[in-house]
Amino acid sequence: MTPKILFVCNQNQNRSKTAEVLFKSLYDTASAGLYNFPNQVTSKQVVWADIVIVFEDRQKQVLCSRFPKECSRKEIINLDIPDMYDYNVPPLVTAIKQKMENYARRLA
Repeated sequence: MTPKILFVCNQNQNRSKTAEVLFKSLYDTASAGLYNFPNQVTSKQVVWADIVIVFEDRQKQVLCSRFPKECSRKEIINLDIPDMYDYNVPPLVTAIKQKMENYARRLA
């Protein structure tokens, strides 16, 4: 069974979008933002995901405060990648790939 992974960042423009595209051939991926309508994360997306991946501690806090019931049953991983990159630029791709290597066994 292919894990369903939801990537969540602030705006769903750079980090989460890049991660979604990077890993779509390995996993069932989706992405969303905390603050960007119409791409704002929904409870339905959180329920759908086997694992939720954020990029900052604050994102996990906001996500869990919005959806406490849904998040209580989810593994939420923080990749700890700052919001300083544009979409799909090589340094962001490298950072995401390196951080995701730490979780490869859990996602297999």
